[in-house]
Amino acid sequence: MRFLLIEDNADLAKAVIECLALDGHAIDHAADLVSAQACMDVASYDLILLDIMLPDGDGRDFLAQHREAANRTPVIVLTARSQVSDRVGMLDLGADDYLTKPFDFSELEARIRAVLRRQGGVANNTRTVGEVVLDSTNGTLRIGGDTLALRNRELRLLEVFFASPEQIFSKSHLMDRLFSFEEEVSENAIEVYIARLRRKLEGANVKIETVRGLGYRLLVDA
Repeated sequence: MRFLLIEDNADLAKAVIECLALDGHAIDHAADLVSAQACMDVASYDLILLDIMLPDGDGRDFLAQHREAANRTPVIVLTARSQVSDRVGMLDLGADDYLTKPFDFSELEARIRAVLRRQGGVANNTRTVGEVVLDSTNGTLRIGGDTLALRNRELRLLEVFFASPEQIFSKSHLMDRLFSFEEEVSENAIEVYIARLRRKLEGANVKIETVRGLGYRLLVDA
């Protein structure tokens, strides 16, 4: 999945990016609100991680404008403010969750999973299509009695397909979901990941179909 991190502390931003990249997520970093808006003008995000005290303004104003524009992208606020009234105020503005600095990265990862679950309308970190179960927490596929390990980018790509079975995704859309602005990769990378996933799905009643000229979709064999 692709996240936008709005954080002016370079050391913290670097640590967050490295942590989430290990899980296969793509992270764009903006050190101020102007850069954040520029990112949002050209890319869509699955989640926003938002600092409050920024060089060119208050993250709460960004959050308020974000919700007033009917943007439903979930937002987790990263804040040094620990007063209950501050946290309540951010939730009332439309934040989906918050973390008080300093925070443990394992808690950040868990809160991200929880927010994305709620956004997707699911109760846990597993999704089932046909006879195949995708476990995002453990990074595995279960097909019948077999459990297959997934590499991080394989997992993130399957999450896109499992969230919307039968929907056609173009290569450019999948690129946008998997890679940040900083990563220089071609659309051939998607073909490589699709080929790997097809091998892992062999024998299951679920397949990734190529729709010529349009992209790919996940189908259950009748």
